[in-house]
Amino acid sequence: MLERETEAQVRARKVAEKDALEYPHQPPQDSGEVVEVADGVYWARIAMPMALDHINVYLLADDDGWYLVDTGLNTQASRDSWQALSERHFSGKPLKGIICTHFHYDHAGLASWLMKEFSAPLYMTHGEYFTMRALASSDTTIKEDSQREFFLRTGMPLERFERMLGSHRRDPFIPEFPASFIRLRDGDELTIKGRQWRVVVGEGHSPEHACLYAEDDRILLAGDQVLPGISSNVLVSDVEPEADPLKLWMSSLDRLKTLAEDTLVLPAHGLVFRGLHTRVDQLHAHHQRQLDVLMGPARQGESFTAWEAMSWLFTRELNSIELMLAQGETLAHLNYLCRTGQLLRQRGEDGMDRYCAQ
Repeated sequence: MLERETEAQVRARKVAEKDALEYPHQPPQDSGEVVEVADGVYWARIAMPMALDHINVYLLADDDGWYLVDTGLNTQASRDSWQALSERHFSGKPLKGIICTHFHYDHAGLASWLMKEFSAPLYMTHGEYFTMRALASSDTTIKEDSQREFFLRTGMPLERFERMLGSHRRDPFIPEFPASFIRLRDGDELTIKGRQWRVVVGEGHSPEHACLYAEDDRILLAGDQVLPGISSNVLVSDVEPEADPLKLWMSSLDRLKTLAEDTLVLPAHGLVFRGLHTRVDQLHAHHQRQLDVLMGPARQGESFTAWEAMSWLFTRELNSIELMLAQGETLAHLNYLCRTGQLLRQRGEDGMDRYCAQ
């Protein structure tokens, strides 16, 4: 197996990666505070009760109202934050649109409530809206049966799967899906206070993730498509088990690298930063390291399950949601290696998939 970085080496690398970026603004300090990062563009934070403890949301001032980008979780605390933000900074002005970069519930979980509370339309891409709607309306029993079969094929023990499933059944943040939306397409433009925002669609983290790019001012509303401190989760699920999201993800990163190098990046998590091209290179390098780790045992003639491979990529103890994401991300890397002809997947008589070198 390829020797993994030690914890000290990982910490040193992360410090170096962070220092390679520029952070021109301090973050807002409370839920009702904003930081103006460009003319009419305001950065706010909404707390989340989990390890990733915040989401960055953005408020865009227009001449006769305002728009918001991403919503936070479906919680009372998030609702209170939006009431405070609207009253402190846009009192008396209408909310003209709710823009959700993608369907994940920290980004779109309050969309339905905001539409009703502020009488505003929702803007999303087709792929994101209908993924959200399909997941919200799918039959629970069929979905759980599909997930059980899918995860057991990875080699996950049945008892561990059932514990993971039990945690998901108790998920308190599942939102009501919005009844309608206005479609965003790649290349569309939104004009807000005279500034042209071009829709740039990415893939891999979600089906049709919408970023917004203001070319004249070199500002990118990035959502989860590029983050400064972590790599967004790229996973394979039971819904599309043969997907190759890692290839889509890396291609999307390359498209972002065609934007101006000094672009001000407004991410959904972490700090606003400059250094887009550097960060794209860092993310490519991260995933290449993950691929190299998986190929180590294969080159030595070993055969292994995705469950075994996950422990090489994620060495710490994982809670149930983290476990689902980690197993899905491991599969994304394994699918990529199979598609590029480096690994071969074979199903055993026990129903488990195992991987070996081609």
